[in-house]
Amino acid sequence: MNSLVTVTGAEGFIGSHLVETLVKSGKRVRAMVLYNSFNSWGWLDQLSPDVLAQVEVVLGDVRDPLSVRECMRDAEVVYHLAALIAIPYSYQAPHSYVQTNVVGTLNVLEAARELYTPRVVHTSTSEVYGTARQIPIGESHPLQAQSPYAASKIGADKLAESYHLSFGVPVVTLRPFNTYGPRQSARAVISSVMSQIAARAPVVKVGSLAPTRDFNYVTDTAAAFLAVGDAPADQVVGQTFNTGTGVEVSVGELVEAISRVMNSHARVEQEPKRLRPDASEVMRLISDSSRLRQATDWSPQYPLLRGLEQTSRWFLDQQNLSHYRTGMYAI
Repeated sequence: MNSLVTVTGAEGFIGSHLVETLVKSGKRVRAMVLYNSFNSWGWLDQLSPDVLAQVEVVLGDVRDPLSVRECMRDAEVVYHLAALIAIPYSYQAPHSYVQTNVVGTLNVLEAARELYTPRVVHTSTSEVYGTARQIPIGESHPLQAQSPYAASKIGADKLAESYHLSFGVPVVTLRPFNTYGPRQSARAVISSVMSQIAARAPVVKVGSLAPTRDFNYVTDTAAAFLAVGDAPADQVVGQTFNTGTGVEVSVGELVEAISRVMNSHARVEQEPKRLRPDASEVMRLISDSSRLRQATDWSPQYPLLRGLEQTSRWFLDQQNLSHYRTGMYAI
């Protein structure tokens, strides 16, 4: 019988793609979805019936220790993705980020300790590095909390590290750089720009065009999760791995590329409310993923242009676009 794996945050953008990847690789998947009275499974509702038929969906809350423990029971690998991720909203509701990202991670680690879970893959973020002090960014780069979101993820990362060193919990931390693709929230720059263009907005509104990022297609990110989940323990457990292409692109260059891919001539306009506070903006991120490449057989398969073309086709489908309120700023 194929091994059982649990995915927290399975209803989200990366989580739903990871569920697809795990099912296609032959895993039995238990997907933890945040409880809601609408019985919505988030983006899992968009998966094909043949994939979804292989998934056990469990409603719960990562902030609740009991529901976390029950969802993790008997799992060979737990992929912990549940988190609040929008940086602008972390300025408004920092307490909720600590509860979800820090306490939620504590609950996963405690459950893994009690259940002797063979492996936990904890999800970090390139935002923990802050503006790069050296390029490219390796895993030993200093951690800088330039937003409450980043601070909550640093706290979660350090808890994961401490549970491995203190209690021997077999944790692997995966640190994806900026992931994009179909089903991403419009709070992110690529999905925001594409959804506005697909809706034929005469003016495309953006934040700062100066920051640079390392953009990764979601299929590559999901493959990285699978790689560290399946790798021999002595190659990955107790370590942190960056996931990125090593290619640096400014937001301004990115918007121009999207406009070309989507054949858009809409005017681009900077909107003040989309700007981060000056000291909070992370100006430069570019990944050194050599450690992950050496430990596993992972390597990115999607150059930026190919990924943008795939993503734009998804957004140009009016049924997909209907999930977005394109006339509003998604915080």
